[in-house]
Amino acid sequence: MSERKTHRKERVGIVVSDKMDKTRVIVVENLMQHPKYKKYIRRRKKFYAHDERNEAREGDLVRIVETRPLSKLKRWRIVEILRRAKRLEEE
Repeated sequence: MSERKTHRKERVGIVVSDKMDKTRVIVVENLMQHPKYKKYIRRRKKFYAHDERNEAREGDLVRIVETRPLSKLKRWRIVEILRRAKRLEEE
């Protein structure tokens, strides 16, 4: 029996919305060089990612990995939270 090992795409981005249950919106930013003018352009893309335990909060830096389709928009899931956002303490 052979083991199936697939290489899944991974991205690192910042959570911009945590208002949905078990879903987070992550913005991934890439720098690309314009082919003609050679100027670096910042490209942003939003990904909807599954967060089973509702752990990630807005502003957190997270690593997401590609997975099977979970809904109309969700094709990614949060693997780990790399850095927590600084939050103001509510008193």
